[in-house]
Amino acid sequence: MKRFLPVLLLLLVACKQKDYNADLLVKNAVVYTVDDKFSTADAFVVTAGKIVAVGRADSLQEKYNAHEVVDAGGKAVYPGFIDAHAHFYEYGLGLQEAALDDTKSWQEVVDSVQSFAAKNPEGWIVGRGWDQNKWKVKEFPNKAKLDSLFPARPVILSRIDGHAVMVNQAALNLAGVKPGQTIIGGKIETINGKLTGLMIDNAEGIITRKIPPPTEQVTQKAFMEAQQNCFAVGLTTVDDCGLPYTMVNTIAQLQHKGTLKMRMYVMLSDNADNYDYLFKRGAYKTPSLNVRAFKVYADGALGSRGACLLKPYADQKNWSGFLLSQQKHYEEVAQKIAAHGFQMCTHAIGDSANRVILKVYASVLKGKNDKRWRIEHSQIVAPEDVKLFGEYSVIPSVQPTHATSDMNWAGTRLGKQRLKSGYAYKQLLDQNGWMPLGTDFPVENINPMYTFYAAVERKDLKGLPEGGFQMENAISRKEALQGMTIWAAKANFEEKEKGSIEPGKFADFVILDDDIMKANGSALPKIKVLKTFINGEQVYAKK
Repeated sequence: MKRFLPVLLLLLVACKQKDYNADLLVKNAVVYTVDDKFSTADAFVVTAGKIVAVGRADSLQEKYNAHEVVDAGGKAVYPGFIDAHAHFYEYGLGLQEAALDDTKSWQEVVDSVQSFAAKNPEGWIVGRGWDQNKWKVKEFPNKAKLDSLFPARPVILSRIDGHAVMVNQAALNLAGVKPGQTIIGGKIETINGKLTGLMIDNAEGIITRKIPPPTEQVTQKAFMEAQQNCFAVGLTTVDDCGLPYTMVNTIAQLQHKGTLKMRMYVMLSDNADNYDYLFKRGAYKTPSLNVRAFKVYADGALGSRGACLLKPYADQKNWSGFLLSQQKHYEEVAQKIAAHGFQMCTHAIGDSANRVILKVYASVLKGKNDKRWRIEHSQIVAPEDVKLFGEYSVIPSVQPTHATSDMNWAGTRLGKQRLKSGYAYKQLLDQNGWMPLGTDFPVENINPMYTFYAAVERKDLKGLPEGGFQMENAISRKEALQGMTIWAAKANFEEKEKGSIEPGKFADFVILDDDIMKANGSALPKIKVLKTFINGEQVYAKK
């Protein structure tokens, strides 16, 4: 027996070491856990991609023997940021198209398109990002210059919000569009009997259906480039709002291969094929992919005057925008989604659109509930309708940078009095006590620091207006951080697995070069990500 004793002791020591082994220790950090107490710590331990302990480094190091140690150098560490409303795949595709975001005139748009076309000589010319509100002449363009430059090659250029496109005659010819043609929930602009090339909301589909689908190579490149840019700004989960069911398998395969590490919450678009797919199959859930929601569109955008308002636009008499479908459609869809136990997420910008959707939701939800049905944007809400969010537990999913992007011209569309009912994030937050935040990229910049800054300071990147825009609806830094982490996770039914640095949750976290909870307001948009981790694996490091 004595000769076996040393071996036995060695086995016991080995077992003990194995019990307390860990993959990663993060120490010397200011860890904002974003737990229920909003507590802070200076270290945490990760094993098998999950957090196993949070606390003081000295006590954790006594208990755990980690293979890797990350010394944060006293920097702030936060849960990985979650963008509760984005268009991840579309953003990736846009990186391969003509970038028109910074153009200051229609002529600059045309010049950019001409340069892009020279480098990409085949197929459709696709561009995105123009915004006539940024131009000296704030009017919609027409297709004349595109026709002269590209008489045979089809061109489609999407407005920044994605709710209007400018196309040339070649594209119109391919789609068979005729002057005077009309469509429900959209507008095909005709002036003096001639098509201008402007197609708004549902009219866009007449053209886009003619564009050949991206190749597998283009699709994979889109995901990889989008992922790389998102990791660089600290995003570890994105909600992709409005994809076809055919993309689910593509995403799952890329994630299974390990090339796509970004976690995704996917909302399928509002069409029969997508409903059939999810209703028959049931929710699709893996650690990296969650498909259990549908994205529905109630109206268009304020910038293109497609948002549906209760009263006419202040800058266009007798025009109040439009719903993209008949109200009956939303009622039928809501009943169908509820009957199958899925989440309904509806784009609503104008006060009329918000009222319609709130009442449709109310008829199905019947009071307080935990279905977490969302209204995406909740941008202009009549004061008397705000309480409906709380009465029916409807989640306002908002994008703070919309307020600071729109503030210089939104009053022209709405008038001063109605503007006060817009971008009312604090009022909306108070209805349920929590609210997810996003960007709506590529409509806005992907950077969560801009989201945080806009939410708490209500200023643009130039620091204007000096006192902040409608500061009564600013939210606190704590609320903004929660909106980008735990509340965004909750909006996706994922608060038990992510959104905070707590034992049992995925080890998704970011290290920043400054503390957003303490930095001067003007410094917030300049704060950079030093490192991003998913499952305890470093996926980005600042060079």
